[in-house]
Amino acid sequence: QVQLVESGGGLVQAGGSLRLSCAASGRTFSNNAMGWFRQAPGKEREFVSAISGSGYIKYYGDSVKGRFTISRDNAKNTLYLQMNSLKLEDTAVYYCASDRSPLAHRTQGEYDYWGQGTQLTVSS
Repeated sequence: QVQLVESGGGLVQAGGSLRLSCAASGRTFSNNAMGWFRQAPGKEREFVSAISGSGYIKYYGDSVKGRFTISRDNAKNTLYLQMNSLKLEDTAVYYCASDRSPLAHRTQGEYDYWGQGTQLTVSS
């Protein structure tokens, strides 16, 4: 059974930085692309970033491009999201997800396992 457990969320001031982690288990980590999505109150869940199984291909949503960096450590079965220059509008629950394939995708339907989410709150 695949399990994804996010950690690292919290309260941070605007302009600050934070790193999210997602520990994966249950299948060979490098065989699957991984993604980060987020959902703000009253809004639909949106794509943040994705990384291929090898780690070489990365995609970012327009709102986070240049500020967030996705990475993965296949030896540790862990996905990361380094978030810099945080803005109030980054406040959301952040979810990691495992793709059905090693190819990175922006669409939620390509992901078959999801974590429970971790809350990020950016304050002014």
